Amino acid sequence: MQTELSKRLGVEHAIFGFTPFPAVVAAISRAGGFGVLGAVRYTAPDDLKRDLDWIEANVDNMPYGLDVVMPAKKVEGVTEADVEAMIPEKHRQYVRDTLAKYEVPELAEGEVSGWRITGWMEQVARNQLDVAFDYPIKLLANALGSPPVDVVERAHERGVLVAALAGSARHARKHAEAGIDIVVAQGYEAGGHTGEIASMVLTPEVVDAVDPLPVLAAGGIGSGQQVAAALSLGAEGVWLGSIWLTVTEAEMHSRGVTRKLLAAGSGDTVRSRALTGKPARQLRTEWTEAWDDPNGPGTLPMPLQGLLVAEALSRIQKYEVEPLLGTPVGQIVGRMNSERSVQEVFDDLTRGFEHAVDRINRIAGRGDQS
Repeated sequence: MQTELSKRLGVEHAIFGFTPFPAVVAAISRAGGFGVLGAVRYTAPDDLKRDLDWIEANVDNMPYGLDVVMPAKKVEGVTEADVEAMIPEKHRQYVRDTLAKYEVPELAEGEVSGWRITGWMEQVARNQLDVAFDYPIKLLANALGSPPVDVVERAHERGVLVAALAGSARHARKHAEAGIDIVVAQGYEAGGHTGEIASMVLTPEVVDAVDPLPVLAAGGIGSGQQVAAALSLGAEGVWLGSIWLTVTEAEMHSRGVTRKLLAAGSGDTVRSRALTGKPARQLRTEWTEAWDDPNGPGTLPMPLQGLLVAEALSRIQKYEVEPLLGTPVGQIVGRMNSERSVQEVFDDLTRGFEHAVDRINRIAGRGDQS
């Protein structure tokens, strides 16, 4: 599964694996793919340094990258406390009422929520880059569009390629104009923040829009046959995220979440604003249903919603309150019905890819002539 882009980056397979778990990053790269560490949860630079040190020690000198979240528009002089003050009391009360309905225990005294959306703030991402650029990363991806011009220049000065996610051809063209090296065409089926266009339509549109820039296809891809389909649409590789959530190397915060992922079908996800304020595909739960209820107060815009629900989500996860327990994941969750190692996932992807290519060759009359 080699393409010009995979050869350029020195990897065997044009499979880019996005994950928040350092052990999965290293395993993806060791398996011949390109591991990309999601940095949004690293609000403390020392924590990111610790995990990049670990990846360096365990990646066997194979290439890897980093994914940050930098907003398209910079807001000067606004602190997290300023943002918190914008949250209406009726929304805070709705969170309290929903948690009380499901009898979710409080956190222990002095315990703080494990995850907050401070990673969406530009300065946090810049602090992450100050750490990351001391490591031999080969790719910097931004989940919220093109990073600021100075960040792109800083990456290029270090020989680091820059990628940005796009949900439409229009967004992709803006990335190209901003000097991005790789566009990730993220379809509607993908986990996390997604647009409205499905991968089968989006991928060739983006390929045409930014030619000759390389495009990675994302969304709804979890088999070798789907990888072959993406490459046939003009992509130079695939960007996979959800499929790694149930691998044995994943440090999932909750066995309850893993059980729900393994049991879910492709119709058990929903695009909801409940997590961050922007539409994000995730498991459908009583929590997402509560925020989509027309009788509720509705979600707040980013980053208010993320700050509003941070502690609630920590409580739900810590105490594994099953009806409310969820996670971002794409529609490919229907194929994620067993726990496998990263290497086993790669073995399945490569076998499926070979079978798909052989089938197309037979259809085209180009079977084995030996």
